[in-house]
Amino acid sequence: MPITAPMHLPTLHGPRVLLRPMTPADAPALFALHADAQVMRYWSTPPWTDPQQAIERLQADAHAHALGLHLRLAIARREAPGALLGACTLFDLDAEQGRAEIGYALQPAAWGQGLMHEALTLLINHGFDDFGLRRIEADIDPRNTASGRVLQALGFQREGLLRERWRVGGELSDSALYGLLHRDWTNRHD
Repeated sequence: MPITAPMHLPTLHGPRVLLRPMTPADAPALFALHADAQVMRYWSTPPWTDPQQAIERLQADAHAHALGLHLRLAIARREAPGALLGACTLFDLDAEQGRAEIGYALQPAAWGQGLMHEALTLLINHGFDDFGLRRIEADIDPRNTASGRVLQALGFQREGLLRERWRVGGELSDSALYGLLHRDWTNRHD
């Protein structure tokens, strides 16, 4: 059961980043992000090869937002709000169960600066406070140790491993499953 329909697309402000709704002007940067082999190394799909894929993603997002199925926001620096650095998403939003999954990607030039931690903190707060979620989950390739560190620093617990879950570009990969409960998040931030 979706969270709401239609979904309000917020702009969330942090000290260094903001999360904002994507616009058609973001299509070239969104394509560059998802066409980057480094970014997509541990993704469950291969890198994009056609700029039309970004346009189709933006259109699919608009439809999913209208149905309350997911929330994808652009990650930008506060001083350059129009320049997309990455994206983060709450998807598979389920109001009845009070759960959602989280996904994220960031340009390599912005890696290692704590920007994803800040962006995900904003998104998690929004999910728990504004959507009333009880649980947020993440599914990552266990070889992506940087992503695992970000999740653990946010308080996510590794809860399982699904072996050979994905086949991407002919390569099999596992999925490490992480979960974060609202009560654990609240306890960490009180």
